[in-house]
Amino acid sequence: MNNRNRGKNTGDDELFGREKQLDKLRSAVQDMLYLLSRNYPERAASELVGNHYRLKTRQIQAVRSAAASESQIRSRALKERQYQDLENQIIYLDGFNVLILLESLLSGAYVFEGADGCFRDLSGVHGTYKRVMQTQTSIELVAEFFRKSGAAELVWIFDKPVSNSGRIKQMVLDHAFEHHLNWSGALEFNPDKFLAEHAEIVISSDAWILDHCKNWFNLIEYLILEEKLPVNLVKMFNHEF
Repeated sequence: MNNRNRGKNTGDDELFGREKQLDKLRSAVQDMLYLLSRNYPERAASELVGNHYRLKTRQIQAVRSAAASESQIRSRALKERQYQDLENQIIYLDGFNVLILLESLLSGAYVFEGADGCFRDLSGVHGTYKRVMQTQTSIELVAEFFRKSGAAELVWIFDKPVSNSGRIKQMVLDHAFEHHLNWSGALEFNPDKFLAEHAEIVISSDAWILDHCKNWFNLIEYLILEEKLPVNLVKMFNHEF
């Protein structure tokens, strides 16, 4: 039996669960926005902000994932599609990005809402993907969204160089076959570039993809609200744009 999950790291409650820390993190994101909007490189800006607020490594990671420049926030907002726009459309889904984020959310890990309104976590793929207890439920949540949306097709894109990418792709397609869902899947050496160039509507919270894609849909926000998912949500930014 698979007992793995993507829950909190030891110490995360101290870093992200206390109001004093959250005030510091939100101030850090505001400062990052200021610096990025004035063309500071992201790494230099995060080092400057991290040193100023004496942030731990995972806090800096969260701040970097939540921050964006004013122009990025506006550009991403203009390209965001609404739920009613999805009917009869072919939607491309950033496989590992979406699955791992949902697995983390369902595991009780902290999830961070950034300046662009997207949700991100602190997990990731480091050369290999391993299923966890929440993988099947994550796929089922995507399936429920797909059925309700009226979309014509959902195309799952996975990173070909990542170990086990073929297995998780097959798991997704087996679920689709069993439940009569019009899904397809592909393994790509450069999935970010592929999604930006080929997808009319993409589902991802990857910052580079959001900056270069044609249109995108905020699936995680939809699922949190529609399915009333319990989530350890950290709002990292006061939206003013």
